[in-house]
Amino acid sequence: MSILLIAFGVSFIVTLLATPLLRRVALAFGICDLPSPRRINKKPVPNLGGVAIYLGILAGILLNTSQGNLIKGILVGSTIIALVGLLDDLVGLSPPLKLGGQILAALSLIPFGVEIQFITNPWGGMFFLGAWSVPLTVLWVVGITNTVNFIDGLDGLAAGVAVIASGTLAIVAMQEGQLGAAIMALIIAGSALAFLFFNFHPAKIFMGDTGAMVLGFILASTSVIGALKSATAMTVLVPVLALGVPIADTLLAIVRRSTNGHSIALADKDHIHHRLLRLGFSHRGAVLVVYGTTMFLGFMAVLINSMRGLESFLLLGLSAVVLGLGGWWLGIFRLKNRPGENIYPPL
Repeated sequence: MSILLIAFGVSFIVTLLATPLLRRVALAFGICDLPSPRRINKKPVPNLGGVAIYLGILAGILLNTSQGNLIKGILVGSTIIALVGLLDDLVGLSPPLKLGGQILAALSLIPFGVEIQFITNPWGGMFFLGAWSVPLTVLWVVGITNTVNFIDGLDGLAAGVAVIASGTLAIVAMQEGQLGAAIMALIIAGSALAFLFFNFHPAKIFMGDTGAMVLGFILASTSVIGALKSATAMTVLVPVLALGVPIADTLLAIVRRSTNGHSIALADKDHIHHRLLRLGFSHRGAVLVVYGTTMFLGFMAVLINSMRGLESFLLLGLSAVVLGLGGWWLGIFRLKNRPGENIYPPL
């Protein structure tokens, strides 16, 4: 237990100390997000917070590399993704170049054994992936990296979701006796929680692509060495539920943009948090609704993992019904734009 508390505490303290320092650096060099039709902020906001998140996670990992190659692999991959994100924040990268960097970071995990080798069959046995192991791992890691990046649209949203999701992964990892995964999850939680002190509305600093991609990458990698390595069938669903909001938001965005004849890389203002704002929620209110939904899904994930058989399937069904009703209320299943509706802000 002490090693878990140390992992959390170190990442928390380093990020807590580094964030205000990097805020001053960003202001001194003019590294800020400027107001635009594509952004919520009404004034320039420093944009180097992701570096503080990375430094906190780095400190936590360096104290725990004795846990083996899996954590070392995540260290290598997260360093690559942090560099890709920082370049994007500073000079801007084209979508293909950014995706190439994400794929490279995901591939760097494989030599260290961080890969999805099998999928557990709920009705017994396992499906070993063989040659499909590497592409499926890359798809999962790159996909989750981008889902967290997509949801980073309101002050404190991505950081808070990361705290809740990593807390869920930590609890399940401890249930399954996976010490390395529990350590990594608490390192993420500590760093994201410390950053939230400066990022909750009104934000004093943004995490940028650096922070969003680092958080997404390490959440995905942690689930690979934790829940997705479990021989328990329902445990496989834990990361999907824990990250249910950003995953659903990203999938709906892809379908919505394709349905309306737009590139899936084209930014719009029709994400879940945008819809909550249009329904009349305040900035903080919209963020808290997403927090609450993520907490509900995390709680259900922990319950489902602790149960077996029919009970777990019933809880999974209940989660789907609640999410479906919430989605219907938000109107997220309406994928076709209304005539004259413009959710695609100018570049």
